[in-house]
Amino acid sequence: MDFFKIITFTLIAWVIHTDAHAQTRTGDQTRMEGQPLKHSPVHIGLIYPISTNGVQAPAYSNSFSLHAFGGVSGVETGVALAGFSLVIMDSSSGLQASGFANYFHHNAGGTQLAGFMNIIRDTAAGVRAAGFMNATGVSKGVSMAGFINISWDAGTQIGGFMNVAGDARTQIGGFMNIARKVKGVQIAGFINIADSSDYPIGIVNIIRNGEKSMSLTTDETLTSLVTLRSGSRKLYGIFGVGYNGKDKKDLYAWEAGLGAHFNIVPHLRLNTELVSIGLTDFKSGDYFRGSFRLLPALRLGHRVEFFAGPTFNYIRSEKGKGAGLVTHYVWSEKEASGVLHGLYFGATGGMNIFF
Repeated sequence: MDFFKIITFTLIAWVIHTDAHAQTRTGDQTRMEGQPLKHSPVHIGLIYPISTNGVQAPAYSNSFSLHAFGGVSGVETGVALAGFSLVIMDSSSGLQASGFANYFHHNAGGTQLAGFMNIIRDTAAGVRAAGFMNATGVSKGVSMAGFINISWDAGTQIGGFMNVAGDARTQIGGFMNIARKVKGVQIAGFINIADSSDYPIGIVNIIRNGEKSMSLTTDETLTSLVTLRSGSRKLYGIFGVGYNGKDKKDLYAWEAGLGAHFNIVPHLRLNTELVSIGLTDFKSGDYFRGSFRLLPALRLGHRVEFFAGPTFNYIRSEKGKGAGLVTHYVWSEKEASGVLHGLYFGATGGMNIFF
């Protein structure tokens, strides 16, 4: 493990040193003097400056580049491949792919593929895919990363764990999204954070110009919950915990889901919700319920809203857990293993307290 760390840090240091060295030697000097880049149809190398373009590599525009370890160039217009890293001092189009990292001192277009990260200081267009991270100034296309995408101004970000942006059109994160303004959809496995986002889809949504409330609810099974409802004035997430007082055993409850607001007249709206509810005594057996709710809501003042309405529910009960909470099923079936499935209509109601 120590040897691996040494090798990794050495390679990262090489990328940083190569960029600084190449920039000093020829790259930025050529740009400042306004001299056109030389053209090379093919650029072959081992590691900068051991290549067919030598120490002058940053002053060349290449149609095709192939480097065993790492390569440096001014512009890439076709295909550029490297075993470890590519450093491009000006701009690119076409395809750039490396085993570890691609670094672009200015702009990148086309497609960038990296085993670990793509870094583009100015504007990126097209598609970027990296095993760990994409970091760009302005991203006009699609950024896909196994862990994180970072951009000041982003088009579409798809991150395995999270996305961070100033402004973004679309964010899809496995766990979290953070942005200032999102023009389209913001989808997260757990939490979205933004100043402005009309369509956040996540369990928790902290939207500065949106809504947040704590809810107290109960339903036909006497499952009572304290729930955070958070999101925009159009979509919101639902996350709550509670207790069931009807079953003979102590059953603790949780719920998670998504909801949408539909304004009818001032102070009256319809909230529609799709939620999952679970009951457990932390022993054997499980109880799961999926519910679709239609909840007319009346708002009184700025802080309080009352709601109540019908629900349509599907339950799955193992080992009799919560099976006696409802008896009026539209349809029910019990497997030979004892697992109960059922559909029924119910009702729920409660109060939102906004903060």
